Amino acid sequence: FGGKETRSVFASCAAALAAKLSNRPVRLTLGRDVDMSITGGRHSFLANYRAGAVVADDGSVRLHSLDVQLYNNGGSAFDLSGPVMDRALFHVDGCYFFPNFRAVGVPCRTSQPPHTAFRGFGGPQGMAICEHVLDHLASACHVPGDSLRRENMYRVGQSTPFGMIIGGERCNGTWNVPGMWDRVYGELDVPSRRTAIEEFNASNKWVKRGLSVIPVKFGIAFTAKFMNQGGALVHLYTDGTVLITHGGTEMGQGLHTKVCQIAAQAFGIPLDDVYINDTSTDKIANTIPTAASASTDMYGMATFDACRQILKRLEPVREKLGTGAALKEIAQEAHLNRIDLSAHGFFALDDDRCGFDWAKQKPKDFCPDSPDNAWKGHPFNYFTQGVACTEVEIDVLTGNHRTLFSDVLVDVGSSVNPVIDIGQVEGAFIQGMGWSTIEEVVYADTDHTWIRPKGKLFTSGPGTYKIPAFNDVPESFNVSLLEDTKNPFAVHSSKAVGEPPFFLGCSVFYAIKE
Repeated sequence: FGGKETRSVFASCAAALAAKLSNRPVRLTLGRDVDMSITGGRHSFLANYRAGAVVADDGSVRLHSLDVQLYNNGGSAFDLSGPVMDRALFHVDGCYFFPNFRAVGVPCRTSQPPHTAFRGFGGPQGMAICEHVLDHLASACHVPGDSLRRENMYRVGQSTPFGMIIGGERCNGTWNVPGMWDRVYGELDVPSRRTAIEEFNASNKWVKRGLSVIPVKFGIAFTAKFMNQGGALVHLYTDGTVLITHGGTEMGQGLHTKVCQIAAQAFGIPLDDVYINDTSTDKIANTIPTAASASTDMYGMATFDACRQILKRLEPVREKLGTGAALKEIAQEAHLNRIDLSAHGFFALDDDRCGFDWAKQKPKDFCPDSPDNAWKGHPFNYFTQGVACTEVEIDVLTGNHRTLFSDVLVDVGSSVNPVIDIGQVEGAFIQGMGWSTIEEVVYADTDHTWIRPKGKLFTSGPGTYKIPAFNDVPESFNVSLLEDTKNPFAVHSSKAVGEPPFFLGCSVFYAIKE
C-alpha cells in the first residue's frame, strides 16, 4: 500500500552489501516490531485554518473562503513528504467550491523515522481537513451538515483552486457527485433515518446512534509528470496463445487479471489463452512504481497499444483467410510469411493532462478569463468520484462502537472487472475506517512519558496497533458501481479504483463524531 515504494531500501541495501562482501545469496527478513519501527508510515497532518460562510435570508449557507496552512510530519528525512503534501493541497478543497481559497503546505522535519507513501498519499488527509472545516461551519451557522455539503458542492463549470474545470473534458463531461449524493440520500431515505435516530437517542441514555454522508473526488495521475508512462511486451504464439510482460507489479490488486482481459478482448480469444510473466526489468526497462491508482490506466493502455500493433500486421493474413479464421490459424499463416508476432507497447499521458508546475508564473499572453493557476498545468487526468452513507452505534460509557450499515456508491467508469473493483472499494473502505477510528501511532514523547526510552515506537505490533477485524466490518455493507458512465481518458472507458474509496471509510468516523 505504499510502504515498499521507497522504504524498502533499508532491507535491500543491507542484503545487497552482505551479498557483495560474502559472495553468497543473502536473505533479510525483518521482524514485525523492527519493520514497523524503522519504515515509517502515513504522514500525520496538522492544519490551521480560517473559514468563512455567508448566511442568506432564506437560511441557506454559502461557503465564502478558506485559508488553510498544512503541516505534515515528514520524519528525519524528506523521502516523499513533498509529493504527499502536493496531493494533500490538491484535495483540501474536497468536493466543495470556495470562491476565495488559499492553501499553504509545509513538510516538517522531526526526529521520527521518515514517513512515506500510503494508500491515498496525502489525499485522505486533505479531504479530512476539508470535512472538519465544513462540520465547524455547520455548527457555527446552526445548519445541518448535510445541507451545507449539498448546497456547496462544485457545480459544472466552476474551477478548482488548481485550475481544473469541473464538468469540463477533464471530468469526462460529467460531474457525478451531486447526483450520486441525491441517489444515496433518496434510496436510503436519509431524512427518515435521521428521525429514527433522534427518537432512538432520546429513549436510550447510554447508547447513541449517528449517521453521516460523505462524498469524495480523487484525482488520478502521478503529480510528477515523468511518472505517467508505462510499457508492455506482448508475444503472440502460433498456437493462438498470448504472453504479456508489463511494467506493473501484481500485489493482489488484480492488475494482471485486468491486463489479461484487455489483451483477450483485443485478440478475441478466451482469457485462458492469455498468460502473463512476472514483472522484470530485462523485459520492460525503467519501470515506474505501481502506485497512484494509475497502473491499469498505464499498463492496460500499453498492452492495448502492443496488441493493436500486432493486429495491424495481421490484417492482410486475416483478409486472406477470411473473417471466420481462428487466431491460431492466422498466427500460423503469419509466421510462415515471416510477420513479426511480438510488439512493445508504450503509453504516456498527454502533456496537457498531467503535471503541475507550482513555480510557473502567469504568461503575459495567457487568456485573462482562464481560472486561477490554470497556466501551471493540470495535476490530474480525471477524477474518480463516490459517496458513502454510514450509521453507527456507540456506547457512551466505553466508547466502543458498532457500524450498523454502510452504503457506498462509486463511479469507476465502465469497469474492466466489476468484481475486482468492488473488492477494491470494500478493502479501501475498511482500511479508511480503521485509519480514522481505531488505529493510532504512539511514540514515547511528552504525551506518553510512561514509554521508555524517549522516541521509541510503542505501537510496533498487532498487540498495540489495532487494525479492523472481522467484527468491525459494517453489519450491512453494500457497494455499488455507478452505471452507464464513460471515461474517454483511460483504457476501455474505465476509471482507477485503488485509492479513491479510502476516504469513504471515514464516514464511520464522521457518524461517530455526529
